[in-house]
Amino acid sequence: MRKELGKFGAIGLVAYVIDLTVFNLLRFAGGAGPLYDKPLTAKVFSVLVATTFAYFGNRHWTFKDRTRSSFRREYGLFFAFNAVGMIISLSCLWISHYLLGFDSALADNISANVIGLILGTIFRFWGYHNWVFPNDVSGVEQNS
Repeated sequence: MRKELGKFGAIGLVAYVIDLTVFNLLRFAGGAGPLYDKPLTAKVFSVLVATTFAYFGNRHWTFKDRTRSSFRREYGLFFAFNAVGMIISLSCLWISHYLLGFDSALADNISANVIGLILGTIFRFWGYHNWVFPNDVSGVEQNS
C-alpha cells in the first residue's frame, strides 16, 4: 500500500499542476481570463482535464498490478469518485468566495486548490484503492 500511495501522490502532483494551471489560465490569463467571473465553471473545466490525466496515470502506473475490470466500470467509478472530490473542492471555493467574501486570486486558490484538494484527495485515494482498482474484483465483469 505504501508503494501505491507514493505513486498515487506522484500522479496526483502532476494532476494538481494541470488543475492549477488550467484553473488560473481560465480565470486570470492576461489579467481577466475567459472565465474570470465564473470561478466555479473554471474549476469544473480544470478538474475534468486533470481527472482525465489522473485516470490513465493511476490505471497504468499506480494500480497497474491489480486485476482489471471492464474499462467502462473503472472509468465510470473513477469519474464518480472524482465528481465527489470536485464537489468537495467546489464547496470549499463556494464557501470562501461567495459566503465569506474572500474573492482574491490567492483566496480562491487556497480554498479550491489547497483546502479542497487535500480533503478531496483523501476521499479519492480511499475510493480508488477500495472501489475503482480493488485487489479482488470477484463478481465484477473482467476484461478479456
